[in-house]
Amino acid sequence: MPPEFHFILLLVLRMAIAAAFVVSASIITERSGPVIGALVATLPISAGPSYVFLALDHDAAFIAQGALASLPVNAATIVLGLTYVVLAQRRSLLVSCGSAVAVWIVLASIIRLFDWTLAAGLAVNLIAFGICIPLLARYRHVKMPLVTRRWYDIPFRASLVATLVAIVVSTSGWVGPRVSGVIALYPIVFTSMMVILHPRIGGPPTAAVLANSAWGLLGFGMAIAVMHVAVVWFGSAIGLSLALATCVSWNLTLWWNGRRATRKALRAS
Repeated sequence: MPPEFHFILLLVLRMAIAAAFVVSASIITERSGPVIGALVATLPISAGPSYVFLALDHDAAFIAQGALASLPVNAATIVLGLTYVVLAQRRSLLVSCGSAVAVWIVLASIIRLFDWTLAAGLAVNLIAFGICIPLLARYRHVKMPLVTRRWYDIPFRASLVATLVAIVVSTSGWVGPRVSGVIALYPIVFTSMMVILHPRIGGPPTAAVLANSAWGLLGFGMAIAVMHVAVVWFGSAIGLSLALATCVSWNLTLWWNGRRATRKALRAS
Protein backbone atom coordinates (compact mmCIF):
# COMPACT_ATOMS: atom_id res chain seq x y z
CA MET A 1 0.00 0.00 0.00
CA PRO A 2 1.44 3.43 -0.95
CA PRO A 3 2.38 5.52 2.13
CA GLU A 4 0.10 8.38 1.06
CA PHE A 5 -2.93 6.10 0.78
CA HIS A 6 -2.10 4.48 4.11
CA PHE A 7 -1.96 7.90 5.77
CA ILE A 8 -5.31 8.98 4.28
CA LEU A 9 -6.97 5.70 5.24
CA LEU A 10 -5.69 5.95 8.81
CA LEU A 11 -6.76 9.59 9.03
CA VAL A 12 -10.29 8.80 7.84
CA LEU A 13 -10.53 5.98 10.39
CA ARG A 14 -9.47 8.32 13.18
CA MET A 15 -11.99 10.93 12.06
CA ALA A 16 -14.74 8.30 12.04
CA ILE A 17 -13.89 7.17 15.58
CA ALA A 18 -13.97 10.75 16.85
CA ALA A 19 -17.30 11.34 15.07
CA ALA A 20 -18.78 8.25 16.75
CA PHE A 21 -17.87 9.69 20.16
CA VAL A 22 -19.60 12.99 19.50
CA VAL A 23 -22.72 11.32 18.05
CA SER A 24 -23.13 9.23 21.20
CA ALA A 25 -22.56 12.22 23.46
CA SER A 26 -24.98 14.37 21.45
CA ILE A 27 -27.82 11.88 21.85
CA ILE A 28 -27.24 11.64 25.61
CA THR A 29 -27.07 15.43 25.96
CA GLU A 30 -30.32 16.11 24.12
CA ARG A 31 -32.25 13.54 26.14
CA SER A 32 -30.96 14.44 29.59
CA GLY A 33 -31.55 18.17 30.11
CA PRO A 34 -29.11 21.00 30.81
CA VAL A 35 -27.37 19.57 33.89
CA ILE A 36 -26.58 16.09 32.58
CA GLY A 37 -26.00 17.53 29.12
CA ALA A 38 -23.45 19.94 30.57
CA LEU A 39 -21.60 17.12 32.32
CA VAL A 40 -21.48 15.09 29.12
CA ALA A 41 -20.32 18.12 27.15
CA THR A 42 -17.33 18.57 29.48
CA LEU A 43 -16.09 15.02 28.97
CA PRO A 44 -13.09 14.81 26.59
CA ILE A 45 -15.29 14.18 23.56
CA SER A 46 -13.08 15.99 21.06
CA ALA A 47 -9.81 16.50 22.96
CA GLY A 48 -9.69 12.85 24.02
CA PRO A 49 -9.58 11.33 20.53
CA SER A 50 -7.17 14.06 19.42
CA TYR A 51 -4.72 13.20 22.19
CA VAL A 52 -5.07 9.46 21.66
CA PHE A 53 -4.17 9.84 18.01
CA LEU A 54 -1.31 12.21 18.86
CA ALA A 55 0.01 9.56 21.26
CA LEU A 56 0.02 7.02 18.44
CA ASP A 57 2.21 9.31 16.35
CA HIS A 58 4.47 10.92 18.96
CA ASP A 59 6.38 10.04 22.11
CA ALA A 60 5.41 10.74 25.71
CA ALA A 61 7.48 13.94 25.85
CA PHE A 62 5.39 15.40 23.00
CA ILE A 63 2.13 14.56 24.81
CA ALA A 64 3.37 15.95 28.13
CA GLN A 65 4.42 19.21 26.48
CA GLY A 66 1.11 19.44 24.64
CA ALA A 67 -0.77 19.00 27.92
CA LEU A 68 1.09 21.96 29.42
CA ALA A 69 -0.16 24.12 26.55
CA SER A 70 -3.69 22.70 26.84
CA LEU A 71 -4.01 23.52 30.54
CA PRO A 72 -4.22 27.33 30.22
CA VAL A 73 -6.40 26.93 27.13
CA ASN A 74 -8.98 25.30 29.40
CA ALA A 75 -9.12 28.63 31.25
CA ALA A 76 -9.73 30.38 27.93
CA THR A 77 -12.67 28.05 27.34
CA ILE A 78 -14.46 29.07 30.53
CA VAL A 79 -14.02 32.70 29.48
CA LEU A 80 -15.56 31.77 26.11
CA GLY A 81 -18.47 30.25 27.99
CA LEU A 82 -18.98 33.32 30.16
CA THR A 83 -18.85 35.62 27.14
CA TYR A 84 -21.50 33.62 25.31
CA VAL A 85 -23.75 33.16 28.34
CA VAL A 86 -23.89 36.88 29.10
CA LEU A 87 -24.41 37.98 25.50
CA ALA A 88 -26.92 35.23 24.68
CA GLN A 89 -29.44 36.64 27.14
CA ARG A 90 -30.29 39.43 24.68
CA ARG A 91 -28.11 39.13 21.60
CA SER A 92 -28.32 37.05 18.42
CA LEU A 93 -26.40 33.86 17.73
CA LEU A 94 -24.01 35.69 15.42
CA VAL A 95 -23.09 38.29 18.04
CA SER A 96 -23.01 35.89 21.00
CA CYS A 97 -21.19 32.98 19.42
CA GLY A 98 -18.96 35.16 17.23
CA SER A 99 -17.81 37.25 20.20
CA ALA A 100 -17.19 34.18 22.36
CA VAL A 101 -15.11 32.45 19.68
CA ALA A 102 -13.18 35.67 19.01
CA VAL A 103 -12.34 35.94 22.72
CA TRP A 104 -11.12 32.34 22.75
CA ILE A 105 -8.94 32.85 19.67
CA VAL A 106 -7.34 35.97 21.15
CA LEU A 107 -6.61 34.22 24.45
CA ALA A 108 -5.33 31.06 22.74
CA SER A 109 -3.06 33.15 20.52
CA ILE A 110 -1.55 34.77 23.60
CA ILE A 111 -1.22 31.43 25.42
CA ARG A 112 0.75 29.80 22.62
CA LEU A 113 3.44 32.48 22.87
CA PHE A 114 4.64 31.26 26.27
CA ASP A 115 6.34 28.15 27.64
CA TRP A 116 3.94 27.06 30.36
CA THR A 117 4.74 25.20 33.54
CA LEU A 118 2.29 23.04 35.45
CA ALA A 119 2.11 25.52 38.32
CA ALA A 120 1.42 28.46 36.00
CA GLY A 121 -1.28 26.56 34.12
CA LEU A 122 -3.02 25.56 37.35
CA ALA A 123 -2.81 29.12 38.66
CA VAL A 124 -4.44 30.53 35.51
CA ASN A 125 -7.25 27.98 35.81
CA LEU A 126 -7.86 28.78 39.48
CA ILE A 127 -8.07 32.49 38.73
CA ALA A 128 -10.30 32.08 35.67
CA PHE A 129 -12.70 29.64 37.31
CA GLY A 130 -12.70 31.58 40.56
CA ILE A 131 -14.00 34.58 38.64
CA CYS A 132 -16.28 32.88 36.12
CA ILE A 133 -18.11 30.28 38.22
CA PRO A 134 -19.78 32.83 40.54
CA LEU A 135 -20.68 35.01 37.56
CA LEU A 136 -22.26 32.04 35.74
CA ALA A 137 -24.32 30.84 38.72
CA ARG A 138 -27.30 33.14 38.06
CA TYR A 139 -27.73 31.79 34.52
CA ARG A 140 -27.86 28.08 35.37
CA HIS A 141 -31.54 27.63 36.19
CA VAL A 142 -33.67 28.06 33.08
CA LYS A 143 -36.63 25.96 31.99
CA MET A 144 -35.58 23.96 28.96
CA PRO A 145 -38.06 23.79 26.05
CA LEU A 146 -38.47 20.59 24.09
CA VAL A 147 -35.63 20.10 21.62
CA THR A 148 -36.62 18.59 18.28
CA ARG A 149 -33.59 17.16 16.57
CA ARG A 150 -33.13 17.89 12.89
CA TRP A 151 -31.52 15.51 10.45
CA TYR A 152 -28.33 17.52 10.10
CA ASP A 153 -27.64 18.12 13.82
CA ILE A 154 -25.56 15.05 14.59
CA PRO A 155 -23.75 14.95 11.21
CA PHE A 156 -22.87 18.62 11.73
CA ARG A 157 -21.38 18.02 15.17
CA ALA A 158 -19.63 14.86 14.04
CA SER A 159 -18.09 16.61 11.05
CA LEU A 160 -16.78 19.44 13.25
CA VAL A 161 -15.06 17.05 15.65
CA ALA A 162 -13.73 14.89 12.80
CA THR A 163 -12.31 17.99 11.12
CA LEU A 164 -10.62 19.08 14.34
CA VAL A 165 -9.04 15.64 14.76
CA ALA A 166 -7.84 15.75 11.15
CA ILE A 167 -6.24 19.16 11.66
CA VAL A 168 -4.53 18.16 14.91
CA VAL A 169 -3.19 14.86 13.58
CA SER A 170 -2.13 16.19 10.18
CA THR A 171 -0.30 19.26 11.44
CA SER A 172 1.18 18.00 14.72
CA GLY A 173 4.56 17.09 13.25
CA TRP A 174 4.84 20.52 11.66
CA VAL A 175 3.52 22.85 14.38
CA GLY A 176 4.93 20.98 17.38
CA PRO A 177 3.45 20.02 20.77
CA ARG A 178 2.62 23.53 21.99
CA VAL A 179 0.37 24.51 19.08
CA SER A 180 -1.04 20.98 18.89
CA GLY A 181 -2.04 21.23 22.55
CA VAL A 182 -3.79 24.53 21.87
CA ILE A 183 -5.67 23.29 18.79
CA ALA A 184 -6.70 20.03 20.47
CA LEU A 185 -8.61 21.98 23.10
CA TYR A 186 -10.64 24.16 20.78
CA PRO A 187 -14.16 23.92 22.33
CA ILE A 188 -15.80 22.34 19.31
CA VAL A 189 -18.60 20.77 21.38
CA PHE A 190 -19.53 24.08 22.99
CA THR A 191 -19.46 25.83 19.63
CA SER A 192 -21.70 23.25 17.99
CA MET A 193 -24.17 23.48 20.88
CA MET A 194 -24.37 27.25 20.44
CA VAL A 195 -24.89 27.01 16.69
CA ILE A 196 -27.52 24.27 16.87
CA LEU A 197 -29.48 25.12 20.01
CA HIS A 198 -29.51 28.92 20.04
CA PRO A 199 -31.70 29.39 16.91
CA ARG A 200 -34.04 26.62 18.05
CA ILE A 201 -34.65 27.14 21.76
CA GLY A 202 -33.26 30.65 22.29
CA GLY A 203 -30.23 32.18 23.93
CA PRO A 204 -31.04 31.83 27.67
CA PRO A 205 -31.78 28.05 27.61
CA THR A 206 -28.67 27.41 25.50
CA ALA A 207 -26.67 29.61 27.84
CA ALA A 208 -27.96 27.55 30.79
CA VAL A 209 -26.29 24.43 29.37
CA LEU A 210 -22.95 26.23 29.13
CA ALA A 211 -23.39 27.81 32.56
CA ASN A 212 -23.93 24.36 34.06
CA SER A 213 -20.73 23.20 32.35
CA ALA A 214 -18.45 25.37 34.51
CA TRP A 215 -17.82 22.85 37.28
CA GLY A 216 -17.38 20.02 34.79
CA LEU A 217 -14.87 22.10 32.86
CA LEU A 218 -12.93 22.65 36.07
CA GLY A 219 -12.62 18.87 36.40
CA PHE A 220 -11.49 18.69 32.79
CA GLY A 221 -8.65 21.06 33.67
CA MET A 222 -7.62 18.81 36.55
CA ALA A 223 -7.65 15.86 34.15
CA ILE A 224 -5.22 17.68 31.85
CA ALA A 225 -2.88 18.28 34.79
CA VAL A 226 -3.12 14.61 35.77
CA MET A 227 -2.37 13.62 32.18
CA HIS A 228 0.78 15.74 32.09
CA VAL A 229 2.16 14.32 35.33
CA ALA A 230 1.17 10.72 34.59
CA VAL A 231 2.55 10.80 31.04
CA VAL A 232 5.92 12.02 32.35
CA TRP A 233 6.08 9.26 34.95
CA PHE A 234 4.27 6.33 33.35
CA GLY A 235 3.97 6.97 29.61
CA SER A 236 1.22 8.04 27.27
CA ALA A 237 -1.17 5.08 27.62
CA ILE A 238 -1.40 5.24 31.41
CA GLY A 239 -1.41 9.04 31.39
CA LEU A 240 -4.36 9.26 29.00
CA SER A 241 -6.25 6.55 30.92
CA LEU A 242 -5.79 8.33 34.24
CA ALA A 243 -6.88 11.63 32.69
CA LEU A 244 -10.08 10.03 31.41
CA ALA A 245 -10.72 8.39 34.77
CA THR A 246 -10.23 11.74 36.51
CA CYS A 247 -12.70 13.47 34.22
CA VAL A 248 -15.35 10.76 34.50
CA SER A 249 -14.98 10.46 38.28
CA TRP A 250 -15.26 14.23 38.73
CA ASN A 251 -18.41 14.47 36.62
CA LEU A 252 -20.01 11.49 38.36
CA THR A 253 -19.30 13.16 41.68
CA LEU A 254 -20.96 16.36 40.46
CA TRP A 255 -23.97 14.37 39.28
CA TRP A 256 -24.28 12.53 42.60
CA ASN A 257 -23.99 15.74 44.62
CA GLY A 258 -26.64 17.34 42.43
CA ARG A 259 -29.04 14.46 42.97
CA ARG A 260 -28.44 14.52 46.72
CA ALA A 261 -29.09 18.27 46.87
CA THR A 262 -32.32 17.80 44.91
CA ARG A 263 -33.53 15.08 47.27
CA LYS A 264 -32.81 17.25 50.30
CA ALA A 265 -34.71 20.14 48.76
CA LEU A 266 -37.70 17.89 48.04
CA ARG A 267 -37.73 16.53 51.58
CA ALA A 268 -37.52 20.04 53.02
CA SER A 269 -40.49 21.16 50.96
